[in-house]
Amino acid sequence: MAKALDFTPRVPTPQEKLQSEVAVSTDALLEGLYLLRQLHEHGVLDVAGKTIRGGEGLVASLLHITGGESGTTLLRNVTELGKTLSALDPREVGILGSAVTAGIGEGARHVASGKGIGLGELLGLLKDRDVQVALGAILALLKGMGHALREANGDLAQTPNQTEVGR
Repeated sequence: MAKALDFTPRVPTPQEKLQSEVAVSTDALLEGLYLLRQLHEHGVLDVAGKTIRGGEGLVASLLHITGGESGTTLLRNVTELGKTLSALDPREVGILGSAVTAGIGEGARHVASGKGIGLGELLGLLKDRDVQVALGAILALLKGMGHALREANGDLAQTPNQTEVGR
């Protein structure tokens, strides 16, 4: 009577597994190497490495990549923009953002209708509570901006009809 054979296939070595995967993934590996080479040539890998290591020389690398004085100006502007954005109240930005989105939608519908607006309609809109609130917000924005611009120029003299900003 025949006896069953015990056969245990040989487990591939890690090197054999790697060779098999490389053979299957050749196109992907070539594309990945090309991308990696481009990132290296443009200095992106260097900046990423410095970021991960804690920023040693990061600013100098960023200045080199962004190209001298224009890069310095860019970094200063980004820093100032960051300071400005961090001073904004997120709740207020959310409210104004929603209002602007709704206003853009309303404006788009008006433009799509192809209608214009006459002087009589314009004066009639001034009685609309939504228009009154929006105009008040726009005028308050302009008032605050004007005050900040005058303050930046050192002009703090009050005019007779002027009220305090923020009231």
